[in-house]
Amino acid sequence: MQEKQNHATDTVNEQVEIIENESEQAVESTPEQQLVALETEVAELKDALLRARADLENQRRRSQEDVTAAHKYAIAKFAGELVAVKDYLEMALLDQSGQIETLKMGVDLTLKQLVSAFDKAQIKDIAPAAGDKLDPHQHQAMSAEDAEGEANTILRVMQKGYVLVDRVLRPAMVVVVKPKA
Repeated sequence: MQEKQNHATDTVNEQVEIIENESEQAVESTPEQQLVALETEVAELKDALLRARADLENQRRRSQEDVTAAHKYAIAKFAGELVAVKDYLEMALLDQSGQIETLKMGVDLTLKQLVSAFDKAQIKDIAPAAGDKLDPHQHQAMSAEDAEGEANTILRVMQKGYVLVDRVLRPAMVVVVKPKA
C-alpha cells in the first residue's frame, strides 16, 4: 500500500516539475501564451489530483476488502483441523463390531487429534488442582462446601476451562472451601 502511495506522490511530483519548467519558459512569451500555458498547467494538475484521489480510494477499498476477508476466514485453519475430528467421531458411531476396546481406542485417537487441533489454535486447558487459590479471572465457583483448608481454595473441579492465547473462552467450574463463620 505504501508503495502505491509513493508511486502516486512521485507521479504528482514529476508533473509539478514539468509544469514548473514550462512556467519558467513561459516568462519569455506573450500574455496570451502565458494564459494558455497556465490553463494547460491547471488542467494537468487537476488530472493528476483526480488520478491520485482515485488511486487512494482504490487502495482504501482493497484494504477494507482484505480486512473483511481476514475476519471472515480467520477460523478456516482451525475448522480444517476440526473436520478430521468430526469424521473420526462419525466413523466411531457407524462401527457395528461391538468391540468396546476397539471403540475406546478409536475415541482415544480422536481425542488426541482434537488436542492437536487445540494446540495448533493455541487453545489451552484451565485445569486447577485441589488446594489452588480461586482465581476469579480463570475460575467460576459453582458452590462452596465446608471442608478443611483455607477459604476460597479449590476442593474439586467440576469442568475444565479453556484459554485462547490469553483470553478466557470458558472459566473452569469449581467447588471451593466455604469461609468459616
